[in-house]
Amino acid sequence: MPSREQYKVTVHPAVSPNNKTPRASTVHIATWKRPQHLSQILAALAVSLGPFAAGLGKGYSSPAVDSLKEQQQRFPEAVANASSGIFTVSEQQASWVASLSLLGAFFGGMLGGLAMRFGRKRVLLVTSLPFSASWLLTVFASSVEMMFATAFVGGFCCAIVLVVTQVYISEISVPDIRGCLSAVLKIVGHIGMLISFAVGAYLDWRQLAMVVAIAPIMLFATVLYIPETPSYLVLVGRDEEAARSLQWLRGPEIDVGHEIATIRTNIIASRQYDDGCRNTFSTITSRVLRPVLTTCGLMFFQRFSGATAFNFYAVSIFRQTGCMNPHGGAVAVGFVQLLASCVSGLLIDIVGRLPLLIASSMFMSMALAGFGSFAYYEDVHKEHRNGCLTAAQHDWIPLLCVLIFTVAFSLGISPISWLLIGELFPLEYRGLGSALATSFSYVCAFVGVKTFVDFQQVLGLHGAYWLYAAISVGGLCFVVCFVPETKGRDLDEMHPKYTHT
Repeated sequence: MPSREQYKVTVHPAVSPNNKTPRASTVHIATWKRPQHLSQILAALAVSLGPFAAGLGKGYSSPAVDSLKEQQQRFPEAVANASSGIFTVSEQQASWVASLSLLGAFFGGMLGGLAMRFGRKRVLLVTSLPFSASWLLTVFASSVEMMFATAFVGGFCCAIVLVVTQVYISEISVPDIRGCLSAVLKIVGHIGMLISFAVGAYLDWRQLAMVVAIAPIMLFATVLYIPETPSYLVLVGRDEEAARSLQWLRGPEIDVGHEIATIRTNIIASRQYDDGCRNTFSTITSRVLRPVLTTCGLMFFQRFSGATAFNFYAVSIFRQTGCMNPHGGAVAVGFVQLLASCVSGLLIDIVGRLPLLIASSMFMSMALAGFGSFAYYEDVHKEHRNGCLTAAQHDWIPLLCVLIFTVAFSLGISPISWLLIGELFPLEYRGLGSALATSFSYVCAFVGVKTFVDFQQVLGLHGAYWLYAAISVGGLCFVVCFVPETKGRDLDEMHPKYTHT
């Protein structure tokens, strides 16, 4: 909803740009307010096809690994025939198929942040085609080693797309809807993962890879019709293009001259400030180090909560439990994540980032601890049961814990940790900061996915979840002590009162 000041502007008669006759307030609403937000929404939806493709890829490994194993069991005689296209995949090889995309994303995150100096739109266009090609090569993979390579390249391109789309959304949107538009990226990502889980129940791994390959091509086609961000264009001295871009984003009836002047003035002031004290510890701390530590800290606690590992092994995990249809269970979790992300998009700009982060960390900790306690109780007391107490009588407890954890994760720390990457870094350091935070995030994700089985073997199922619960408690303390509230705050280069002293 518009703020009180915006309502004052809307309901009062306005004078037309040529200073002739006033127009009625109803006409003013139709020609000013709606185009302003509509253009930003359209641009956000265009670039959101990138996270959508990433979500499809994120959900791919779970049904694909299950499909590979099932294919081996159904056609054992074809495994030895190289021309059949069926090959053996061990448990360790399957884990590499799932996690190598995250290792590729580590390098992609570094390159994506640095490549943004060439333009947000240009990077998306250049990356989308090899992103699609990596999935097309997966369709024709003849060995597990080829799947390793395509998984790495796909993750590399995916990370570039994700970091650039987040920065793009932050730079084109007004503060009132920035959180909501940023949440759209997480929502479409969950939609993509849900589609992979659902379609993967009916398609084999090659057919599913073909479905994933379509999304990056769609991204290329839509990004052609949206403008570059005004902040980047001003930064590189293309003020006329910046004005046209901002006019498209804000609507044809808006005078964007003041906003362009504000961006230009603040960029100049920021550069002068940095030139005056470039090597001082206070400058490095306030403008680079503190945002890096804040965003990387959030990424650490997000990735080591166990959610990433679960998403990559959802079908296999549910199959091991034997209590439900594995594909149905994965779809249910994906659907709950999607609903929670939709609610998060509504609450981020209303409640604020910090309250959602605190609530998210609290409920995640309780859910993980509850699941671990149930697993411990089952391990300790299963020998003392006399047949009257079965696990099935209490199987609603772990299910409830999983649902609470999924909602809490998707409502708070998952979308907000990515939103803050675009909000906390100054414009001139946004590419570098995004590269560092994104790369660190994918390193944590890679380690988290690879160590998921090891934690269970060393600590037991209950110990693994207690460890994740302890990490989430640490995340709660980190949020309370170090994470700032950015609700309604302009980006530095867009803030009318942004000055350096």
